[in-house]
Amino acid sequence: MELEHSHDPASISQRLEGSYRPSYVRDFVYGGIDGAITTFAIVAGVVGAALSSNIILILGLANLLADGFSMAASNYSGTKAVTDNVERVRKIEARHILLNPEGEREEVKQLLRRNGLNGLVLDEAVKSITSDERRWINFMITEEYGFALVNSSPFRAGLATFSAFVICGAVPLLPFLFGMQNALAIAVAMTGIVFFLIGAAKSRWAIVSWWRSGLETFFIGTVAAGLAFSVGYALRSVWDVGL
Repeated sequence: MELEHSHDPASISQRLEGSYRPSYVRDFVYGGIDGAITTFAIVAGVVGAALSSNIILILGLANLLADGFSMAASNYSGTKAVTDNVERVRKIEARHILLNPEGEREEVKQLLRRNGLNGLVLDEAVKSITSDERRWINFMITEEYGFALVNSSPFRAGLATFSAFVICGAVPLLPFLFGMQNALAIAVAMTGIVFFLIGAAKSRWAIVSWWRSGLETFFIGTVAAGLAFSVGYALRSVWDVGL
């Protein structure tokens, strides 16, 4: 069985020395799925209510910009809250090390003991970790608080979400924008393909096969779209009866 990377000493050293780069796959998938679902939900709802194509384009474009920006801003704020919290903890630990170094050394010792170290090995590990303040603080951040040392950029996370939202969300609008015949059927097919491709692409970072991941995302999207169309059709029926 082929392994994902080499394990000879030189390869390991090169890989570990390389700078870790945060992944924005989650942000892109999140924005792409939501963009395609919400825009198609508008398309399906408006068609179900028997309204004009102009209404579809107006509401769809408004959704792309307003909801896309809202999601990006929310993702930015959420990601920034995480990074700010890590920096807050870093400052707390730096202050504790300055004011009560022995207490902080005891924390390191107990954390290492929980990981199976004892005796002279434990003492040497504590001495090594606490000999460098940055290493000491990093150890406390990961072991005491469970935080990651490298976090996503809030701006890039928000940009990835917004870009994916607009790109994938624009797909259901294209048949109506170009005035195609059977625009709804084409929009259904195109949006279904988008759902499947997003799911298939994210399987690269999952443990399931590409086709299963694609079908899972396809199912989620079509259920949401079906609900929107049903609501629009039901409201149309109620409106017609009322008239």
